[in-house]
Amino acid sequence: MSLFRPPIAAPLARSTALGAATRSSATDGSAESPPRRRARFHSLAVSHVRPLTDAAIEVSFAVPPELADDYDYRPGQYVALRTSLDGAEVRRSYSLCRPPEHRVDGSAVLSIAVKRDEGGVFSTWAQTGLVAGTRIDVMSPQGTFVSALERLDGAHVVGIAAGSGITPLMALARDLLAACESTRFTLLYTNRATSDVMFLDDLSDLKDRYPTRLVLHHVLSREQRTVPVLSGRIDEKKLRMILAALIPPATVDEWFLCGPYPLVALCRRVLADQGVTRENVRFELFTTPDSPTTLNARGQRPTAPRADGPSRRIELTLDGVSSLVRSPVDAHESVLDAALRVRPDAPFACAGGVCGTCRARLIEGDVVMAENYALEPDEIERGYVLTCQSHPTTERIVVDYDG
Repeated sequence: MSLFRPPIAAPLARSTALGAATRSSATDGSAESPPRRRARFHSLAVSHVRPLTDAAIEVSFAVPPELADDYDYRPGQYVALRTSLDGAEVRRSYSLCRPPEHRVDGSAVLSIAVKRDEGGVFSTWAQTGLVAGTRIDVMSPQGTFVSALERLDGAHVVGIAAGSGITPLMALARDLLAACESTRFTLLYTNRATSDVMFLDDLSDLKDRYPTRLVLHHVLSREQRTVPVLSGRIDEKKLRMILAALIPPATVDEWFLCGPYPLVALCRRVLADQGVTRENVRFELFTTPDSPTTLNARGQRPTAPRADGPSRRIELTLDGVSSLVRSPVDAHESVLDAALRVRPDAPFACAGGVCGTCRARLIEGDVVMAENYALEPDEIERGYVLTCQSHPTTERIVVDYDG
């Protein structure tokens, strides 16, 4: 699953102080988000590759004991992979599909699922380029697409996923069902056909293990199911029918939505209409395309301030070291693009306003964020911005990646 997790009638989020903001992994509510740690890359070796469908694979990475703390994670989080293809740096983010306690031969592993996208540079390469023994840079786990339930006794959790959106829900379902004998998990999973269903055997095995506590509803848009409501594309009418007949919202304690923007936005709007509170809905979007041919790591042309033109002064702190860069006003570049010229180690993954890896605290000055699918409301209130989407509007700004 490639995580990349345009507003409609019900916008995702808006910031009046920082400009229009529209997240991948986010909660609809204002509850304070879990703390984020600094994203760091380490070289890990692929330990195993397993086919999931004709177009998808599960890739596992061995975690050496000395890096165990760096790669501890919560179910629902993701990692970013970094490599060089055709001379250009490429980064892609993928959700972890197994719970943290997963081991292979007694050793800790990280497992992700990669589905090949049409025209996808990285996902196409990964099908043959990621084999046992391949070393690749893997970022420490990030993300807030995690359960916020304080008590699992008798809890009912529902996941709605499309395609590779199943990936984080696999980790969540496995973890929640194993954690408490009275927790229930319902999965509504939509695909075009049975052959496209990722983790089909794993889901069947999980159903056999928890026959009364796991409910699976497969919706196939191009195959006829015996239950008519589970056939065809999920639109508003079908979703309302499914909720009324199969998943009454009043019985659900927490919702996880994962997939393309139209499906996630539809689910959020319908759930809100049915009285589901924003605090109980968490969502993750896959919206950023699989990156066109780029000229540098961000797909931007190198920019240098013109001696005779106006520029913005950007001061940044990263790992305790302060740096200064000037950004030409007419270049309209983001804070991240400018920062990378003086700090190539500035953190980022999707560069589409989705994953939240590039977040920093705005100490002085003002910016406008073009998109925001990553920051929680409380983070925005505390001054955090996504540097990949933030454009300075004052002559001087100061950002702190360590804050």
